[in-house]
Amino acid sequence: MTMRSTPVSRLRAAVLALILLLPAAPLRAAEVLVFAAASLKPALDAIVAGPEAQAIGTIKVSYAASSQLARQIEHGAPAALFISADQEWMDYLETRGAIAPGTRANLLGNALVLVAPAASRTQLALAPGVDLVGALGADGRLAIGEPNSVPAGKYAKAALTSLGVWDSLSRRVVAAESVRAALAFVVRGEAPLGVVYRSDAVSEPAVRVVDTFAASTHAPIVYPLAVLAAGDSEPARAFAALLRGPVAGAVFGRYGFGAPDPQTATPVATQATR
Repeated sequence: MTMRSTPVSRLRAAVLALILLLPAAPLRAAEVLVFAAASLKPALDAIVAGPEAQAIGTIKVSYAASSQLARQIEHGAPAALFISADQEWMDYLETRGAIAPGTRANLLGNALVLVAPAASRTQLALAPGVDLVGALGADGRLAIGEPNSVPAGKYAKAALTSLGVWDSLSRRVVAAESVRAALAFVVRGEAPLGVVYRSDAVSEPAVRVVDTFAASTHAPIVYPLAVLAAGDSEPARAFAALLRGPVAGAVFGRYGFGAPDPQTATPVATQATR
């Protein structure tokens, strides 16, 4: 018995034949969205542009103060990886279950410096009682990150308090939304002095380091990294591994970063496992 072909069956056969003749759609390249502390921008941009990162896929980075990024992640921002400029904001996310277990690691260390415009002749030693108010002049301001939320601002307030000069300076502070914004005040000549990270000064020829704050004046500056639970993927873990490796380490070193202080608290895990 022979089945008769119907118009519907002929249409289905034609569509199937057409589909088989079409070229296969290209696989979509892996995409990894990284939320990173603003101070990482020059170094991380260089790493993302390198062939090792390009081989992983499309790496996109959003830079801002760690406090802003952590709150965005808490409210559902679709990031896959977070690099904070302090432990507190990483702790904030970890206690809320936002971090993929076993992926947190201390990535980098840094130092805190006082900077001035490159042409400035200001000379100061950051010793207890240092006359920063006098160095600012009649109406000059000290540029720092917002001291209650931005990590660089919190480190700056702690260091200036340790030197016994915060109370006299607090009314002369311009609080910026991130450490890179604080740096920009000095670059543009809108503030005669600023407190930023050593890495910021290394990457910006328009400023010079006046002096470095002693490490004992503030908590250790540590940049923790973690893959985020909502964006956990093999490419995200691969990029995290790249950042912890020697190729990225060499780039970070050129931009003024160092190894994290070995005395800092041990993270939950230092190796990404799955």
